[in-house]
Amino acid sequence: MSNIAKQTISSIREGLLSRRFSATEITVQALAFAAGENPKTNAYLRLCPERALAAAAKVDAALAAGESLGLLAGVPVAVKDVILTKGVITTCGSKILEHYNPPYDATAVERLEAAGGIIIGKTNCDEFAMGSSNENSAFGPVRNPVAPDRVPGGSSGGSAAVVAQGTAVVSLGSDTGGSIRQPASFCGVVGVTPTYGRVSRYGLSAFASTLDHIGPFARNVSDAATLLEVMAGRDPLDSTSAAAPVPSYAASLTGDVRGMRVGVPVEYMKHATGETATLIYQALDTLRGLGCEVVDVSLPSTDYAVATYYVIATAEASSNLARYDGVRYTTRSAEASSLISMYQHSRGEGFGPEVKRRIMLGTYVLSHGYYDAYYVKAQRVRALIARDFTQAFGGSAQGKLDAIVAPVSPFPAFKLGEKVDDPVAMYLSDIYTITGSLAGIPCMSVPCGLTSEGLPVGLQILCDHFKEPEMFRLAHAFESAVGSASSN
Repeated sequence: MSNIAKQTISSIREGLLSRRFSATEITVQALAFAAGENPKTNAYLRLCPERALAAAAKVDAALAAGESLGLLAGVPVAVKDVILTKGVITTCGSKILEHYNPPYDATAVERLEAAGGIIIGKTNCDEFAMGSSNENSAFGPVRNPVAPDRVPGGSSGGSAAVVAQGTAVVSLGSDTGGSIRQPASFCGVVGVTPTYGRVSRYGLSAFASTLDHIGPFARNVSDAATLLEVMAGRDPLDSTSAAAPVPSYAASLTGDVRGMRVGVPVEYMKHATGETATLIYQALDTLRGLGCEVVDVSLPSTDYAVATYYVIATAEASSNLARYDGVRYTTRSAEASSLISMYQHSRGEGFGPEVKRRIMLGTYVLSHGYYDAYYVKAQRVRALIARDFTQAFGGSAQGKLDAIVAPVSPFPAFKLGEKVDDPVAMYLSDIYTITGSLAGIPCMSVPCGLTSEGLPVGLQILCDHFKEPEMFRLAHAFESAVGSASSN
């Protein structure tokens, strides 16, 4: 069979049906390739060959019996290490969970395996998904496979890197403020943050519960759409999951976007400079050439987004991470001499600097005397940010929009160590992605070109709630015009 790095969901399906190879052969090749390539990037924290080969055997047995194949039959999938996998250590990139063996699978994992997907390993990430560079992992940083001296983005840097490297065909990540879209942009792959509630969060280790999403990475839009279709839908185990029906996202990939009205936020573009801005403006010209009407739009509350996000997200993190105390399933310090000492030492040794920083900030904004001044006010501003998008998509004085397009990041992948000692500079790298997260709308990154240094830049597409079909339609048409990672 051909190199696993060149495979797509459709090419694997065609190969299985034509009997050119088996799911077991694909899986063996993927595992060997991942093991050989991983020292270059540190993108996988662990491979799971026993689970992968058992899943592959089920696909081969179904094929031999003449049964219909699931949408992901035989497809090697990697899973971010904040998403639970039964019997496979799940660390969240943290020392405090380095021995945690989950007793159950996340719903997203169950669904992708039920569709024939083959989980080959767990990917490295910023600790508890807190970071924008994948340098906060307790198990070492991930290197960008496009430029090994640079970051892959965070927090889902490992999941983006394995797809860019070709050691997995698709992968799962999580996004709280840009943790799928920014790594996708930095690594030159497709990354999708679905509508909040579109994919069950059951089995996702919580960072900020009202902001967390699970979403796909892929080398082309079609594969990302297929993976999302498999995972999406109501889950009784997650009360925030939406009951809205799941359409065929593949059916939306018509290539015809003539007449779509696309907005470009003036608040975003005023900060865009250099080659990133040049590539975004070129992408806008491509959309015009495809028949889109491209217009300026104002999202006036954008300037408050970063401050709002880092109040709400840290407050929720402070609450969610209180459970990691050294008593239950977490690593317990050997230094403990009393209950309070056990808490202090276990959390002090188990959590890294960034997680501690966010817990302390979140605890502060929730504390007596500051709750109204910070947390309540941030929630009010969040409502204003969401209203900006509602008015843009629903129609206002500016006219109704089908989509909004913008940069994913102000810059391409930066060098390892460049921002790690400056939290504010690091936080500002998410300035374009945080707004969509606060509004809970679907957003994605699709590659739109390379800088003179060969660094990828992503175009961000944002649509109204549950308008993933329109988002995929626009992304697929754009990708068809400029090319995809899987065709390179």
